[in-house]
Amino acid sequence: MTLPGSAGPLPHHDGSALYAPGHVEQGAELRLRLRVPAVWGRPARIWLRSIHDGEPRYDPARSLGEADGWAWWEAATVVTNPVARYRFLLEVPDAGGAATGGAAGSLRYWSLNAQGLFRRDVSDYADFRITTFRPAPEWLRRGTMYQIFPDRFARSARSSQNLPAQNPPAQNLSADNLSAPGPAPERPAPDWAVPCNWDSTEVDGSGPQTPYQYYGGDLRGITERLDHIQQLGADVIYLTPFFPARSNHRYDAATFSCVDLLLGGDEALVELVEAAHARGLRVMGDLTANHSGDAHEWFRRALADPASEESGYYYFNAEHTEYESWYGVRSLPKLNWASQGLREKFVLDDDSPVARWLRPPFNLDGWRIDVGNMTGRLGGTDLNQDVARLIADRVRSINPDAALLAEATNDAAPDFSGEHWHGAMTYSNFTRPLWSWLAGDAGHVNFFGTPLPGPNRTAAEDFLATHLDLAAAFSWDVRQQNMNALNSHDTARAATVMIDGGQRLGALLMFTLPGVPVVFAGDEFGLKGDNGESSRTPMPWTDPGRILSDLRADYAALSTLRREQPALTGGGVRWLHARGDVLAFVRETARSSVLVVVARAAAEVKLAPGTLAAAQLAALARRPAYATADVDVALIPSPGQPGGQMSSDDAGGTALICTRGPAAAAWVLPGTRVPVPRT
Repeated sequence: MTLPGSAGPLPHHDGSALYAPGHVEQGAELRLRLRVPAVWGRPARIWLRSIHDGEPRYDPARSLGEADGWAWWEAATVVTNPVARYRFLLEVPDAGGAATGGAAGSLRYWSLNAQGLFRRDVSDYADFRITTFRPAPEWLRRGTMYQIFPDRFARSARSSQNLPAQNPPAQNLSADNLSAPGPAPERPAPDWAVPCNWDSTEVDGSGPQTPYQYYGGDLRGITERLDHIQQLGADVIYLTPFFPARSNHRYDAATFSCVDLLLGGDEALVELVEAAHARGLRVMGDLTANHSGDAHEWFRRALADPASEESGYYYFNAEHTEYESWYGVRSLPKLNWASQGLREKFVLDDDSPVARWLRPPFNLDGWRIDVGNMTGRLGGTDLNQDVARLIADRVRSINPDAALLAEATNDAAPDFSGEHWHGAMTYSNFTRPLWSWLAGDAGHVNFFGTPLPGPNRTAAEDFLATHLDLAAAFSWDVRQQNMNALNSHDTARAATVMIDGGQRLGALLMFTLPGVPVVFAGDEFGLKGDNGESSRTPMPWTDPGRILSDLRADYAALSTLRREQPALTGGGVRWLHARGDVLAFVRETARSSVLVVVARAAAEVKLAPGTLAAAQLAALARRPAYATADVDVALIPSPGQPGGQMSSDDAGGTALICTRGPAAAAWVLPGTRVPVPRT
């Protein structure tokens, strides 16, 4: 494989509007474009290889002409299946020499798929994909997501009021457990909880108290802080679970029928969503379709009565003494999706959790499905796609503009065709390789459940190879909605994992690569943590001393850049450089482009001739639209240019970009020209 960014400009295709239509219908003609740089070679012929009912077919491409040193080709096929898979086969005269092993004048054949360019045949797994499925809502792909763990975000001014009588009684309260001066005192804690002081009690990242530490954040606290969220530029709020439970994370729901009174109850959720919608913000919830809590009303009836309907909602042994649970955690009994009763109760009924919270008066804008990769799967049983389809059909019958994301922490692509889930909360193609590239010298951090003591430091080439390997099998549409996160409530914090300043470098990549950027509350303050639990630190609203790095201006600038540049929410992505300490790529549309360069140390990048058009190179003389540090740019005209100056038609010009240390920058450039097709 020839890695993009390692050998000058290469033939390129992706699913963006420069190369493919945004949506296709089954049975319709599909026209696809490919561009080939003249400095790489001039193909004699190109074919589009596409799969039809499992069998490959080859259709010849025709030349469309040249623009800015690139030859454009187009081929047509028919969309036979809901997921159309394809790649390109290029026939190129060989210049000869030891590098290719061929004689001058002989022909070489190259395969181009979503992973890269190969001098050999490749499997179908990394083929490009375009689908006939309904596109995701526009607000999702254009949005910036802000993730909130409710117990740790903010206590409202009303949190000191007495709770209704049915709330669990307070336990172990003392003066030491009340909040620090300033915020209102905490409401009484439930019997399962270990009450904590917002500013002075350290989060226990690994211990018996970890799931029970209770800081008292609530939904009204979020409503009161919507100004903060908007100032960061976020427009999608993602709440981790808000149902009653017996833990601070609430993934062990005791019921799906109401909002936890500790969070303010149903009324507080209605108020939050109404206030968010009034500001143009969206609110998504978090639903566990794989399991409930062992205190859930369904499970208690199931456990008490083997003959009950609810007994079929779970997996019990023949004696009804043991049951399946998530990873063997007894408090999280696994749901059995072979049960029609469960399907009715969880999805299809009007008051089901899937349906109820999307309707008035709550009006959530969508769901993130917890452990979506495990839902419906147990041993030889695999109902995963059936369940995904069931949930998706129900959600879209209520609100066609609702978003539906699902967690799948490893190689997620096989479960994400775009038919049901709009995108994946996955760490495999972005977060994990980014941690390895920007790894600092932290001691032990939880590296996504691996036995490693932390991320193994790798070079830019490895980041890109991993990213392409694990992103290739997504359709272009799904890639736009995958959640790009530096960290989350389930991981260590980027500020702990990465080199000094690495979070700012990673944030630029998060906001500029395809996908939805996700800011976990506290990222803007540089909060730290070596695993998911220790990362759930209460926000430092009243204690500025707990703000480790104030990155609010950075996140606001990056969200503005993404919102204002169409190339960052729909443009193609072409990698220009990936070596050692530096990554560089360009997001492209016909109207404008954005060049991104990120260096983890002092470094230089010399863009190969033909990489960018002359007008795009000239735009590099302007200040970057965003930069974390000084970045020097020298424009280098091609030999023989009059006066040694780069002209607007200098196809052989290039640029040298230098950093004096870790730095990241983005420049807004003119768009990519496409030749007018020959008639």
